[in-house]
Amino acid sequence: MSKEILMVVDAVSNEKGVEKDIIFEAIEAALTSATRRKHGEDIEVRVQIDRETGEYDTFRRWLVFEDESTELEVPDRELRMIDAVDVDASAEPGGYVEVPMESVEFGRIAAQTAKQVIVQKVREAEREQVVEEYQGREGEMLSGLVKRVDRNGVYIDLGGNAEGFVARDQMVPREPVRPQDRIKALLMEVRSEIRGPQLFMTRTSPQFLVELFKIEVPEVGQGLIDILGAARDPGLRAKIAVRSNDSRIDAVGACVGMRGSRVQAVSNELAGERVDIILWDDNSAQFVINAMSPAEVVSIVVDEDKHSMDIAVEEDKLSQAIGRGGQNIRLASELSGWELNVMTAQDAEEKSESEMKELISLFSKQLDVDEEVGLILVQEGFSTIEEVAYVPTAELVAIEEFDEGIVDELRSRARDVLLTQAIVQEEKIDEVEPAEDLLSLEGMEKSLAFLLASKGVVTREDLAELATDDLLEINEMEEEVAAALIMKARAHWFEDEQQA
Repeated sequence: MSKEILMVVDAVSNEKGVEKDIIFEAIEAALTSATRRKHGEDIEVRVQIDRETGEYDTFRRWLVFEDESTELEVPDRELRMIDAVDVDASAEPGGYVEVPMESVEFGRIAAQTAKQVIVQKVREAEREQVVEEYQGREGEMLSGLVKRVDRNGVYIDLGGNAEGFVARDQMVPREPVRPQDRIKALLMEVRSEIRGPQLFMTRTSPQFLVELFKIEVPEVGQGLIDILGAARDPGLRAKIAVRSNDSRIDAVGACVGMRGSRVQAVSNELAGERVDIILWDDNSAQFVINAMSPAEVVSIVVDEDKHSMDIAVEEDKLSQAIGRGGQNIRLASELSGWELNVMTAQDAEEKSESEMKELISLFSKQLDVDEEVGLILVQEGFSTIEEVAYVPTAELVAIEEFDEGIVDELRSRARDVLLTQAIVQEEKIDEVEPAEDLLSLEGMEKSLAFLLASKGVVTREDLAELATDDLLEINEMEEEVAAALIMKARAHWFEDEQQA
């Protein structure tokens, strides 16, 4: 039997490439199982195989507990210290005591059990090896043969017992894929699981598009061209932003390739997805103009505060600028990171005039000046009373129509307006008092209660109906604190339910 065990270990180890120790452990587990079936399932057994000779010994064992312990449940596998020391004088609580017992033969049943355990251990070892090999490689492009396709997705043979899985929603829509096709995908996640896929991949992420260009455009790998972003509508259209680090190299031309060969190769890999190569520009407005290609931008207005831009195009180019289903403007927005609003040049002009009139009216009314002064402020780029009150005096004095006297008066009036607004705001807060149940709520500060009341949250019930995000908008605080405060306000809801 000992020689047979060694032969099995050698054969499986060589065939499967698994360490011998794992196979020895599998056989020990099989012999343990066979021993327990022969002598009673409730006993605890340990089998130890000599790794050199193949001979093995079997031991019955008991888990040791303190004498006063109340945790003993299975007498056939557990002993108190008072009994354990009779078996082994060195016994300690939490350890085991054991005695030799008759070993079962490594016969047909034991061999079958061992085979099942070995197969399982081999599979587990292979899966562990796959996880170890690919751990930390997320974001890497992988290539393999399509193993099978079902309604859940595509399974890819990556070689070396590794199998990748591309879920249906991570595949390019309407992409024809058949078994034995060679396919590329981006490793998205490595997950260690007992069954099912472990390597989750994608063909729809913008990064997959970037990795394809890295393969097709050698200048990218050489660091001569940088790819600074990508946006996709998988299977239909994409935009990718590039920048040259060498003035002698045209970044867009290099990515397009001779007669479009490089971009066409990428497009073919993506089932015909059309790719626009966009030249990067450090000026955000110019970059957005580039990103709107093929639409031509007539004018662009940047709103830094809202992080948005109004884009004007000729009326006959509006549909092209928006794209089918808003595709072009959406991709340009994703690529640039700005909220983009596209309109006709006429609409943009009307909007600009309307906003200018509102600002002129604002300055005229609040600063008590004529419209001519308001117009001058607007033309010089002022858009709020705060700017008039607090910009450096030199900027206002530099305006041709203003002298120091006018500037001092404008700044004084602007600050008076802001002070008046602050006083009115405080009075509004003081006018509305919070209800007693809100003031007495555990953890509620008086200043916060008055602030909430000024925002319409007067009672405990009003607070209970808020979401955490709503409370954070009213007052900055830790999210956990806000959530806890709301839950305290809702506590009576649960008490009422229990009583009912």
